[in-house]
Amino acid sequence: MAHTPTWSVTCDEVSLDLTAYGKSDQNTVTVTVDGKDLLPTEKFRNDFHKKLDLPEHSSELTVRLIVKAADGDRFSRDETKTAPVCEGSTTPPPAESESPTPTPSEAQPSETPSEEPPASETPSDEATPSAGTSTSPATEVSPNQPSPAGDDLAETGSSSATPLIAGAAGVVLVAGAGIMWAARKRRSVQG
Repeated sequence: MAHTPTWSVTCDEVSLDLTAYGKSDQNTVTVTVDGKDLLPTEKFRNDFHKKLDLPEHSSELTVRLIVKAADGDRFSRDETKTAPVCEGSTTPPPAESESPTPTPSEAQPSETPSEEPPASETPSDEATPSAGTSTSPATEVSPNQPSPAGDDLAETGSSSATPLIAGAAGVVLVAGAGIMWAARKRRSVQG
């Protein structure tokens, strides 16, 4: 028999393709991740195909495949592969996720009085915050200081296609104005 245990591991998935294991329902497959069951022992007959999602992780995982063939140990497999961390993964380690956030906001209020411009330099009332409102931490940081939020910027919803869309809208606007001008000119000639 040509038992074919094919499996692959990516940063977020384990793919299993076990074929030609015979008609016995005593073939078993188990998948563990760092010693914990991802796929508890499951029996299969001849073929087994499954995709398993890996848990989110911030460091490499050890994935182990154990296949026990019903027709003898020489066809059984016990193999290990490593699941890398997905690029762009935003899962921070648990210990770091809570402490950095409060620190920048606590340090900012002490800088507020020294950075407010004098009333004589303010060009209009709209730019000056009223006495009852507070300014956000982003307006309190001078341009020469690094942002307390770090380099992780929020998604704003814009994309690289925004200038292209704006340009197309401008072309449509100019074309519409040209058509309107031509229609008025034609009416004035006819009328």
